[in-house]
Amino acid sequence: MEPSDEEVPVAETDCGKFTDEELAFLRHVRFGTLPPRSKPADLVETVETEQPWLPTRPHFDPGTQGPPLRT
Repeated sequence: MEPSDEEVPVAETDCGKFTDEELAFLRHVRFGTLPPRSKPADLVETVETEQPWLPTRPHFDPGTQGPPLRT
C-alpha cells in the first residue's frame, strides 16, 4: 500500500502532544507526590580523604613484551 497525498504522519498531527497540565497529571499518576525538598542544613558535605585503590594494568609495549628476536 503506497501512502497517498492525503495521509499525514501521526508525528505531525496534534493528537500526540500533551498540554503541561496533562503532563503534570501523568507524572503524578506514575510517580505519585514527590517528597519534600531537602533543606541545606540537612545536607552533609563529603570529602575524599584517600584515593581509592584501583588496579592498574601495565601499558602494552610490544618492544619489551614480545618474544626475543633470533639472530
